[in-house]
Amino acid sequence: MANDNYKLENVRTQGDRLNAVSVLIFIIAAVLVTYLYLTYQALWIAVTGGIFALLLAWSLKIARQWDRVVVLRLGKFRKMAGPGIFFIIPIIDEAPIWIDTRIRTTFFAAEKTLTKDNVPVNVDAVMFWKVEEPMQAALEVEEYQKAIFWAAQTTLRDIIGKTELYTMLAGREQLDEELKVMLDHRTDSWGISVRSVEIRDVVIPIELQDAMSREAQAERERRARVILGTAELEIADKFAEASRRYHNNPEAFSLRAMNILYEGIKEKSSLVIVPSNMVESLNPGGILGYANRMGMKKEE
Repeated sequence: MANDNYKLENVRTQGDRLNAVSVLIFIIAAVLVTYLYLTYQALWIAVTGGIFALLLAWSLKIARQWDRVVVLRLGKFRKMAGPGIFFIIPIIDEAPIWIDTRIRTTFFAAEKTLTKDNVPVNVDAVMFWKVEEPMQAALEVEEYQKAIFWAAQTTLRDIIGKTELYTMLAGREQLDEELKVMLDHRTDSWGISVRSVEIRDVVIPIELQDAMSREAQAERERRARVILGTAELEIADKFAEASRRYHNNPEAFSLRAMNILYEGIKEKSSLVIVPSNMVESLNPGGILGYANRMGMKKEE
């Protein structure tokens, strides 16, 4: 993915992050100092009150429900604060890093990467992850969001280089699971867990798309011909079985022949010219007499 598409939010490093409560306290203190100065006409009271209001507003911090804040005292780790209100000692303490513990999404891609069978592809993917250990993420990695982005992109390129194109197109679920396992193993020491990885799109060159389309069409034609040949074999087997039955029963064969003639002319009232020797071979008179005798036997 190009750098101009890299839209990860930077880790917050504002030690003097303002909030509404701090601003409100500062305004109230400023109004109170102004009132005392106007009442007692004492400059030291105004200066002292102003400094107190500034320190109070600076020391009060508010972390949202999903925020965890690293508090350092004289440069050393002191505690993880939040959510809610917490205080720091001005000048001595600082809150440089605010960590979002919600599930985050990171989009990443691998452009013009060769597969195992030397096909250049562009692959887009999305990763869902969460900071499980805020202290590790803040103290072990300089910028954990950028680190997990580059780790995801590198892992994706490694997976593509070990996978053939057909497997990549047909088995995305398996690739998703492999990416998740590899990334989760890599980021576990950072206090980050990867919940899932999903490959969004696999783009191949247009020339290869045309070749694959022709190959798929040829494969479908081959399967159709195989199915047709299999059907012909089954039909031939049935005809062979029928011929054995008709061999010992000429009357049944003649009836079948006449039925075929009848089926051929009944729908469109067609006229079929039958050679005389074929009529004699069918022996309609004998067949009718045979059918009549069978009917009389049934009546008796």
